[in-house]
This record gives sequence, structure tokens and C-alpha cells, in this order.
Amino acid sequence: MTPAGYVGRFAPSPTGPLHAGSLVAALASWLDARAWNGGHGGRWLVRIEDVDTPRCAPGAGEHILAQLAACGLHPDAPPLWQSTRAAAYQGALDRLCASGLAYPCACSRKDIAAAHAARGRAQQRHVEHPYPGTCRHGLHGRSARAWRFNTTDFWPKQPLSLMDQAQAAIHNEAPQVLHWHDRRLGAQQQDVVASVGDFVLRRADGLWAYQLAVVVDDAAQGITHIVRGEDLADNTPRQILLQRALGAPTPQYLHTPLVRAADGEKLSKQHGAPPLDLQRPLQALAAAAAVLQLPAVAHPDNTTVPQALAQWCKAWAGLYNLAP
Repeated sequence: MTPAGYVGRFAPSPTGPLHAGSLVAALASWLDARAWNGGHGGRWLVRIEDVDTPRCAPGAGEHILAQLAACGLHPDAPPLWQSTRAAAYQGALDRLCASGLAYPCACSRKDIAAAHAARGRAQQRHVEHPYPGTCRHGLHGRSARAWRFNTTDFWPKQPLSLMDQAQAAIHNEAPQVLHWHDRRLGAQQQDVVASVGDFVLRRADGLWAYQLAVVVDDAAQGITHIVRGEDLADNTPRQILLQRALGAPTPQYLHTPLVRAADGEKLSKQHGAPPLDLQRPLQALAAAAAVLQLPAVAHPDNTTVPQALAQWCKAWAGLYNLAP
């Protein structure tokens, strides 16, 4: 990443139209790019993450692009569709396998639960146990279902030269504990081995896992800054491990506040979040800006969308300490 360079992205999953929560992430990532270098701006890209095809709604990707355009959020290049990227993901998996950092797995969810039960670890609601490493040293005659990243063997296999190239803000103070910095949340850390274990790269249904696809595509698009919802913050350590394993640079991260439903849950398509009403796009953008603690538009009835975006762009740098 060059000091003067900036490439950001908004990467929605086309499981339905944008809603109020996803517009917050879209606006934040757009503003972060446009406010770069004293307002001279960096590049802002859109990636349609349609790799999980069973969950994707027909036409949703195109509808999302139209919603962004209605809000004045125009990307600087044609969108990238993950459904066209299978060869790149396979190439990355092949490289990880060749270096001993990926392996086939025959375990089902039931197998994993049984392995933890045998160790006296009860399943907690909404909490996934880390993978116990059953297949890490071979399938023992069973058929492969998925492919996993070998987190346990990652640290001793990691070349010292690559560790030296890691960003100064991302470091390791103890084996298997990865520390990283978020521009909003501050210092973060996670023991990926203990918290997650060997995570999936290719699923049992043959689809590519989010973790691998996002890392491969961020590297291919030259992404230097990632701005997204804070519900994705705990994915970041896994992605940093994959970046290092594949020799890809680590972007800077900023995780934005979430929009909550009345019950306190994250507003999402899965929980019935209504699509944006873009009859009045400035109203939708103003609501997103308020979540980001950006100033209200003084005269909304006499302000255009481009004028409001320009106002928020000026406010962004001071609020989120953006500097080249």
C-alpha cells in the first residue's frame, strides 16, 4: 500500500435490497474514500458478494446498484461479481494446500458437536464451538466434505520475512493471539485457534466460504481500506491470517456502528428489515449520517443529495481521523 493511495469498497450480499443498516456501511465507505487526502479522494469500488448463491435473490444485485445510484453513491469502476471468481478462489486454495495451510475435512456439524460433547463441552445457544481439529492430520478413510484453514500450524509455518512486513499496528505479543487496530473501535485481539479453530474455506455444498472469497478479492482489487459494519469485526483476525498466508497486504479497518431493531437485534434482511424507501433519498441518507454521528443538514428542503454528501465528506475526516 503506497502512502498516497486509497482504494475502498462496499461489498453487499444480494440477498435482498439495501436497508437502513446496509446504507450506513455504504455511505461510510463512500465518504471514507472521498474524504481521503484532504478531500482529493481515493477510489471507491462496489463488489457484489453473490458467492452464496442459494441465499441470493434474483435481480437483487442490480437493484442494489440502482439504490446506490439513487443515493449519489457511484463507484469508480464497474462492479465485481464474486460469482465470476471461482478460478481465483480455487487457485488460492491450491496454494494454501501446497503450503500445508489447508486440508480436507470430513466432519459434519453433528460430528463436531459430538467431539465437543465427548470432552464435556456443552453446546451453548448461538455459540459455535471451535473446530476440534479432527481431520487436521488425515481423513482416515472418510470422504472429504469441506476444506479448512490450518490455524494451529499457521504460526510456526509463517515466514519471518512476511511477519516483518505486517503493518506496525498489527502485531503478535503471544503465540496464536492476533492483535490488530480498528480506526473506530481501537485495539482489538483474538486467539483464532481457541475462538474459531480451523475455519472453512470451501463448504460441504461446494460453495466458497466468505472468508476466503473476501480476502482473495480484496487483494485482487488492491483494497487498502475496509469500512464495514462492526458485526464483521470478529471476522477480521481470520482474514488477516489468510492475507498473511497468501502474501497479500493487510488493509486498514474501520467498523461502523450498527442500526438496531426495536428488540435490540442488528437490523438485517434475515430479520425482516424493510428495503430503503428511496422516493426521498436525502431522507434515507440523513438517517444513515445520523448513525455515523455526522451533522444534520441545516436546510433539508433546499439541499440536494450532492450538496449533503459534500457537507458530510468535509465532516468525515475530523470525526474518523482520516489522513494519508
